[in-house]
Amino acid sequence: MGSHPTGQPQEEVAGLVSAAAGVPRIGDPAPAFELPNQYGETVRSGDLAGAPAVLVFYPFAFSRVCLGELDELAALQPQFRTAGARLLAVSCDPKYSLRAWAAEQGWDFDLLSDFWPHGAAARSYGVFQEDRGMAARASFIIGVDNTVKEILRSDLDMPRSPGDYVRALADLSSVERS
Repeated sequence: MGSHPTGQPQEEVAGLVSAAAGVPRIGDPAPAFELPNQYGETVRSGDLAGAPAVLVFYPFAFSRVCLGELDELAALQPQFRTAGARLLAVSCDPKYSLRAWAAEQGWDFDLLSDFWPHGAAARSYGVFQEDRGMAARASFIIGVDNTVKEILRSDLDMPRSPGDYVRALADLSSVERS
């Protein structure tokens, strides 16, 4: 596992958060969700069965750290595709804002709106920040068996490392091939 910006091993940080906030643990079934993408098309977790997914919760569209982070993920799209993984970025923004942001940036992956009921998917993953009305910065690597294989987290002002995604996808590919 990677390191959290605090210097603690990622699994320790995830474990501490899991106990407090209901974050699924590695090996747990991924919570179900049904959310509209930036075009208003419904994306259901059940539709992802049989393929890995990278579910990326981020605080807000049009914000500096989120922009940089999603740009880095867009650049990793060829590696996601090679691994057969679908990238899904989730925020509590309305789908109309997400459509404008994706069009402005030229992104070709799904931006999912967890706007209404507000933060329902983020809550089910234990990453909704009630006091701020937004998702924390957390990613869930979900395997073909619909279980959580890895959790990547960082502080709100710190992007997650693109290298952690590459490593997680490589680990996922090697495990799921065997």
